[in-house]
Order: sequence, then C-alpha cells, then structure tokens
Amino acid sequence: MFQFKRPRNELEVFLRQGTKKSPTVPDEMFTRCPNCGTTVLSDELSENQSVCEKCGYHFPLAPRARVQLLCDEGSFHELFANLATTNPIDFPDYRKKLRLARLKSAEKEAVLCGVGEIDRQTAALFVMDGNFMMGSMGSVVGEKITRLFEYAAEHRLPVIGFTVSGGARMQEGILSLMQMAKTSGAVRQHSDQGLLYITVLTNPTTGGVTASFAMQGDIILSEPGALIGFAGPRVIEQTTKEKLPQGFQKAEFLLKKGFVDAIVPRTRLKKVLSRLLSLHTEVNGNEGD
Repeated sequence: MFQFKRPRNELEVFLRQGTKKSPTVPDEMFTRCPNCGTTVLSDELSENQSVCEKCGYHFPLAPRARVQLLCDEGSFHELFANLATTNPIDFPDYRKKLRLARLKSAEKEAVLCGVGEIDRQTAALFVMDGNFMMGSMGSVVGEKITRLFEYAAEHRLPVIGFTVSGGARMQEGILSLMQMAKTSGAVRQHSDQGLLYITVLTNPTTGGVTASFAMQGDIILSEPGALIGFAGPRVIEQTTKEKLPQGFQKAEFLLKKGFVDAIVPRTRLKKVLSRLLSLHTEVNGNEGD
C-alpha cells in the first residue's frame, strides 16, 4: 500500500511547522542581468564568458579573466608588474583611494600588460581594468602602455589592447593628461615599423583614453553595446542643448558612422583575433621573401 508514497519534501516541513527559519540560497550563486533582468546561475554565466545568454549583455570582465579566455594556457607573461602609482601632486585622500582600488581589483594599477600567445601566435597585450578607479588613466597606466609598445616594436610583435576607462585620472592633474601624447607617440613609433595594432573597445571607453590610443588601432573592434566617446551623452546634451540620436555613442551607432571596424561578441573574439593575427603574419612573411 506504500508503493506510491511521495518522497519527503524538506520545504513542506518548513511550511508545516511555520518556522521563521527557511532555506537560503547564497547570493553568489545567481547573477541578475542589468539589461534584461534575467537571473542566471553564476556558474553558467562564467561558462558563457560572462555574456547573458538571453539578451547578449556583456558583463564587465577582470583583466586576468580576459587573458585566461584569450591566451593559450600558460602562455601569458606579465610585464612591468612592479610599477605602481604614488601621489605625484599630493592630491588629498588619493593614497586612500589607491588602497581601496587595489583591494577591489586585486591589481596594482588600472592596466595589465604582458605577452601571450593566441593559437600559438605571439602578441603583446594590454587589458584595462574598470574595477581600478573606473580604468582611469594616470601616469603609471600611460607608462605601462608606452613601455609595452616600445617592447613590441623592439621584438617585432603586434599589439592587442582592451580598453575600458572613464578618462584621465583627475588626482594626477596634468601628469595624467600628458599620457595622451606619450602613448600616442609610442603607438606611432610602433606603427612606423609596419607592425599591427588592434584595439578592442569595451564598455565604457571614454575621455582621454578614447582621444588617444583607444582609437589609434589599425583595426578597431568593439564588444556589443559598448559606450564609446569623449564626453558622456548627458554632458553633450547639457552643453549643446540638443537631443542626441537614439543609441548615440553606442558601438552599433559608431559602426554605422565608420568609427569602428567591427562589433565582435566576446564568445567569438579569440577566433577573430587569431584570424587577424594569422593574416598579418602571412603578409609579413610574403614581404620577407
């Protein structure tokens, strides 16, 4: 007579007893998409390279996580890891903000530089970190990127750069603004040697970074939906007193206007970059014959 008895349901016990104690789910198990509102398992989101399967929203990605997705296993070698910002103009509370940024991001600065392989093709890489003071460009960020281009020029390597930034770092004043010219000069020297530079713009890429090395790539790619511009749309509207077009400064809008060469979803990015590197290598090989 007990052949078809239901298995015990622990949740029914809680409801029957009327206890205040209820089963809990750890917050870190689920992530809510800010674009479509879908709640997804964090493990599933990670497996899909932090891209929402429902709407395609690209979640922010830490530099080392991005390198892990992009580079062949064990091939990445970090450069200039010892460089760290101090407080060059003695800006109030800047040291405290730097400490908090380092704790939040687990990085010394807002950019990670190094050399790695993508499908066995060597490239110099820099990846900016939005968790470190919103990826703002200070003197050390500019110095690391400049040194990377110099290293790539010396070793005849292409450069791939991932940008995310709120612009120049106000706590370093003119020293921060100087990095626009310094990095641009290093990009030019690298380019004069006929070497490839690919930029991948991620959300958001704004301010002095956009006005310098972010838009100087030979090939400019972007992740879907990325905000790209110098000043933000609200600042422009308030200044011009005009309503901006729908989607203004989004990657899709810039693609139509010719400022971006292609929009590439993160899940396809390694394949696309590998192909671009192989085409560049083939061209160099023909020139050397």
